[in-house]
Amino acid sequence: MQLRVLGSAAGGGFPQWNCNCPNCDGFRRGTLRAQARTQSSIAVSANGQDWLLVNASPDVLAQIRANPELQPARAVRDSGIACVLLMDAQIDHVTGLLMLRERASPLPLLATPEVLSDIGEGFPITRILSHYCGIQSLPLKLDADLQAVPGLPGLALQPIALSSKPPPYSPFRHCPRPGDNIGLVIENPDNGARVFYAPGLGEVTPDLLALMAQCQIVLVDGTFWTEDEMQRLGLSTKSAAEMGHLPQSGPQGMMAQLDRLPPGVRKILIHINNTNPILQDDSAERALLTAHGIDVAWDGMDLIF
Repeated sequence: MQLRVLGSAAGGGFPQWNCNCPNCDGFRRGTLRAQARTQSSIAVSANGQDWLLVNASPDVLAQIRANPELQPARAVRDSGIACVLLMDAQIDHVTGLLMLRERASPLPLLATPEVLSDIGEGFPITRILSHYCGIQSLPLKLDADLQAVPGLPGLALQPIALSSKPPPYSPFRHCPRPGDNIGLVIENPDNGARVFYAPGLGEVTPDLLALMAQCQIVLVDGTFWTEDEMQRLGLSTKSAAEMGHLPQSGPQGMMAQLDRLPPGVRKILIHINNTNPILQDDSAERALLTAHGIDVAWDGMDLIF
C-alpha cells in the first residue's frame, strides 16, 4: 500500500500569498532553510494506478502536475483519481473539487453526512458541480468497522469522529457535531498494517491514543507550535484551540501526546501553518521534534505500509 503526501501545509500553503511573517518573508528572501509546501492532501493506492484522493485542496492541479500517477494515462480524458474522500468541509480541503469538474461521469465522493450538508448548503460545491460532472455522494459511517472503497479494491478505511470544529461558514461552527471532522484509519488488508491520518485534531482522548498506538504510522495535525502563535504575530485574535488545533508544544500538546505512543510507531506532522517554526529545517523546534522521534511531512513524501 502506498500513501503519497501531495500537500503538507495548512490553508494558504507556504509561503502564503499575502503573509509577511518571519517564515514567509525569510523564504522569499532566500534567508530561510525551508521547502515550499502546497495545501494539505494525500493520495492512497493499493496498486499504484488507481488512487483515493483524501481532501481536494485548492492546489490540486499543481499537485496533479507534480505527481504523474494522478495524470491521464489510459484514455483521452482520464485520471488516476478514482474517488475523493473529505476529512472535513474546510475551504482548504474542498475547493479543489471545483477543479475536477471536467470529468465525464459523476465524481465519487466519500464524506460524512455533516460534511455533505455543509458543502451542499453553506458552501454549495455539490450544487455547483451538479451543472458539470456531478457528484456521486457516498456517506461515510463513523466509528464503524473497516469499510471498502467503491472502485478501489484493496483499500479498507475506518472513519473516526474527532474533537475539532467545522469551518467558519458552517452554521454549526460553535456547536460542533460528530462527523464535522474525522480521522481516518487506512489498513492494508494483506499485512494488517495501519496508518492513522488526522490533519485537523483539537484533542487526543485516551480512546484515540489507544487507536493510534495500534497503527504503524501516525500522520497528524502539525498546524501550530504554540497555542498563541497567531496572536503573538498579530495575524489573528484566535488561539490554536479556537481554530480547532492542538499545538505541538506545552505539557498537553501534540508532542507530549505522541511521546506516549509505543516504540516503533512512526510519527509525522502534516497540515503545517506558514507561521510554524518547524518549517525551518535548522530551527530549534525542528531539532526538538527530531529528538522526540517526530518527522515533518513534505510534498512528495512516500509512505509504504
